[in-house]
Amino acid sequence: MDWEGWFSLFLAGAALALMVSGRFAPHLVMLAVLVLLSATGILSHEQALIGFSNPGLITVVALFVVASGVHHSGGVDLLVRYILGKPKTVRAAQARIALPVTLLSGFLNNTPVVATMIPAVHGWSRKIGVAPSKLMIPLSYAAIFGGTLTMIGTSTNLVVNGQYQQLTGSDGFSIFAITQVGLPVAVIGVTAMLLFLPRFLPDKKDLQKFGSVKEFTLEVAVAVNGPLVGKSVGEAGLRELERLYLVEIERDGSVVTAVPSEERLRGGDRLVFAGDTQAISDLLRINGIVPSVHDDEPALSKDRAERRLVEAVLSPQCDVLGQTIRDARFRDRYGAVVLAVARGGERVPGNLGNIRLRPGDVLLLEARPAFVSRQRYNKDFLLINDLETEAPRHDRAWLSWAILLVLVGLAACGVMTMLNAALVGAFLMIAAGCCSVGQAQKAVDVPVVLTIASSFALGGALEQTGAAGYLADAVFGLSQGSPLLALILVYVVVSVLTEVITNNAAAVLIVPVVLSLTQAMGVAEEPFIIAVMMAASASFATPLGYQTNMMVFGPGGYRFVDFLRVGLPMNVFVGMVAVTVIALIYNI
Repeated sequence: MDWEGWFSLFLAGAALALMVSGRFAPHLVMLAVLVLLSATGILSHEQALIGFSNPGLITVVALFVVASGVHHSGGVDLLVRYILGKPKTVRAAQARIALPVTLLSGFLNNTPVVATMIPAVHGWSRKIGVAPSKLMIPLSYAAIFGGTLTMIGTSTNLVVNGQYQQLTGSDGFSIFAITQVGLPVAVIGVTAMLLFLPRFLPDKKDLQKFGSVKEFTLEVAVAVNGPLVGKSVGEAGLRELERLYLVEIERDGSVVTAVPSEERLRGGDRLVFAGDTQAISDLLRINGIVPSVHDDEPALSKDRAERRLVEAVLSPQCDVLGQTIRDARFRDRYGAVVLAVARGGERVPGNLGNIRLRPGDVLLLEARPAFVSRQRYNKDFLLINDLETEAPRHDRAWLSWAILLVLVGLAACGVMTMLNAALVGAFLMIAAGCCSVGQAQKAVDVPVVLTIASSFALGGALEQTGAAGYLADAVFGLSQGSPLLALILVYVVVSVLTEVITNNAAAVLIVPVVLSLTQAMGVAEEPFIIAVMMAASASFATPLGYQTNMMVFGPGGYRFVDFLRVGLPMNVFVGMVAVTVIALIYNI
């Protein structure tokens, strides 16, 4: 192996280290690798950019739009309305969620499915008296199992299939090629989940993680003839308080939200602050600030057309991670004010402005009504749940389901390729009004698309330079020539990588190695490629391993250890089942 191979291996190792550290977004890491491979001449610019035209990637983009159509038309809400019902036990409640979500996730991207289900399940849990912590992990796990049912169930399957076609020149897998493995694994996995998870999941009865607004807000007033009348918020010194944030001003029966520094104060204004409620003495020392005479009824407890209370979960790609709320200038950036932060199911106490934001934090925000529609598909947030309004039901729900069934039927019968069927489905969703062009654009997860497309460059470099063959020889040596042991090693490696970096990147990096391995061993490629798909999807052990895990992390009130307790055994169990089923089907 010459220097190009060693340099490609170095880039692969460096990319893994950077992604594991969590300090850099995966798509930025993989784009940097692409640039280096092209700039050093290891790959031509056509080879470096080939991932952006891969049929698997384009299919993923089209299916984002299809999922958006079902989501925005109320298709998933239709499912919720007729299936959830009133179960009498925790296990029955989990089954009501798991079975339809598993089937649905076999044909739709599971991110919008889970995003739609979370607020519905949260409200439903209150009605049936079951803690959300008993339901949110099963919701995510069911979506993960559903992704293994078909080739369009998850972006990973499509990307691996696209790379397999590119590297081998074959026609790839049909839409139901993975079903013979995914279906038994999903049935056994969901059954095990329903048998054991009710006992081992935490039972956090406190559904109101933020408690009463009185616990984290305080209210004062501007003296009618005081020295602050006519001054701006900034001039009055109310913007630079260390322990408190000005949330809103109630004035003459209306409210001013996300108060700008230039807002002029009037006598009798009722000022609402969030943060350390023990700091009220600091406020009352300001000349012109007096106690509020309406403190019997908190201002935030009143319904106002000018504002919304919103829960938002921070995503791992959020720009403000690692910053304090004050340094992030959250109000200026998003047009919303942070009232409180919950982590691990409990409100984070202390100075609100000094709280450093982490992935999975649940923020209670006060914002204008347009905030939810504007930010719902912002990649900084995995979930935005408007606490004061319900998602509307639309009249095209059944039509969206019909389009999805047509898409699947065309691909399954071989009338069209998966790519063309997905493109037709995306076009029909927009043309039929199931989703708007703007909603379709927002539904495309650009960081995921960039990560996938860039990963093809590194995968191609590993194959072209002989580095993949070098790694394959190492795996061949460890397996001692046994195909079964090699299959187990491939599954374990992909499973571990998936828990620490993105599942798509893990799969794309391993496929060239697997193809070199099967060629060296003289065995069929298909079972090993299927094993890569299964291992990349079956990520249960950490909230970081799969996006739906992170989405339920905050709403379920979980701690990191809660995922480890139930997820590690699930990873091992599902891995054993998957390898056994693959070995039996392909006679390994």
